Amino acid sequence: MNIRPSAAICQNYNEIAELCRKTEEPIFLTKNGEGDLVVMDIETYNKREKMLKLREELLSVEEDRLRGNSGYSVNEVASLMRDAIKEASAHRTVPKYQVIVGRLITGFYKNVCRG
Repeated sequence: MNIRPSAAICQNYNEIAELCRKTEEPIFLTKNGEGDLVVMDIETYNKREKMLKLREELLSVEEDRLRGNSGYSVNEVASLMRDAIKEASAHRTVPKYQVIVGRLITGFYKNVCRG
């Protein structure tokens, strides 16, 4: 945990910004010895926000499952993913890892779902 006095942000902005980017951790700023603010670089912030959103979605799905709500079957998920990959491929917006994931899902579907 990195803790600095609030005056440090004014005096050493570039140093604090670089430390945020390098460590990918927030810096806690104090005022009069008490916690006041948290500072982090925008990339780390965006990663954390995406992770929190994913966790919220997973929690929601798990709550639905525990209530007995049905979700998608493996076949439906595989079909949805293939369609999404095809659509993205047509627009040339598919990063290499997504193509690999698509191939893995297709292989899984062929080997497991069709048995």
